[in-house]
Amino acid sequence: MKANARDLLSTAVAPVVWGSTYIVTTQLLPNFSPMSVAMLRALPAGLLLLAIVRQLPSGIGWLHVFVLGGLNISIFLSMLFVAAYRLPGGVAGTVAAVQPLFAVFLARMLLGSPIRPTSIVAVLVGIAGVALLVLTPKAALDPVGVAAGLTGAASMAVGNVLARKWQPPVSLLAFTAWQLTAGGILLIPVVLLFAPPMPVPTVINVAGLAWLTLIGAALTYVLWFRGVARLESAAVSPLLFISPLTAAVLGWVFLNQTLTAIQIAGIVFVVGSIWLSQRPARAAGAPIPTTNLRSNR
Repeated sequence: MKANARDLLSTAVAPVVWGSTYIVTTQLLPNFSPMSVAMLRALPAGLLLLAIVRQLPSGIGWLHVFVLGGLNISIFLSMLFVAAYRLPGGVAGTVAAVQPLFAVFLARMLLGSPIRPTSIVAVLVGIAGVALLVLTPKAALDPVGVAAGLTGAASMAVGNVLARKWQPPVSLLAFTAWQLTAGGILLIPVVLLFAPPMPVPTVINVAGLAWLTLIGAALTYVLWFRGVARLESAAVSPLLFISPLTAAVLGWVFLNQTLTAIQIAGIVFVVGSIWLSQRPARAAGAPIPTTNLRSNR
């Protein structure tokens, strides 16, 4: 398997796991506030990785890390969980699906990456596929939930592009640990000031938090930032369409939700969008951008 294909597959693991966020949050953590869950997802994962790498930023790196931690972790996760609690999983996933469209234009503005028509078409096809997959006549469009989803999508789009621009000469594990820890730290005062007291966790709650922290943050963010560093933004961002697809499949498997012919057509659209998004770099023979991050392989 070519290195590019391996990078794509490993990066795709992150949105597959993130697609479980909605079912885990609503079924295993029903009494927790969105901000509390966001902090409990990010901070323990960051501290765990930080204990492994035992390395801290220096100089301007501190500012970069806290900006990226705020964008990729604090704001994104907070808004993700607000949307997850206030919207059905499918609707939340559809709102978040605009992130790749943001990323295409931001990469042009901040990195000078070309805007290829194929990339725009791929994103629009993906958004249409997600809409077919998860939107139903009974879908509730809570304004706060929709606004939160859009804010989280925009925040992560900016954070991912800046992460490419500000890649430090350190290991990927260290870069991920710093962002998760910084994002978790920024959420502490928000939780203390605005979130209601957390309930005494049950075994089910602990299982949900363990999944979100160890697998949904510590593992997936390492894989995701690795992809962000090695692949073009136009190739990475559409992989996020996998997340609502996963959410729909999990709902079908565990919550007895149905998959109609329209939803199956949506799956085809999503898969086609991801395939199409990989075409520009391959067709043009463009090399995959290299990174100054040292590999942990």
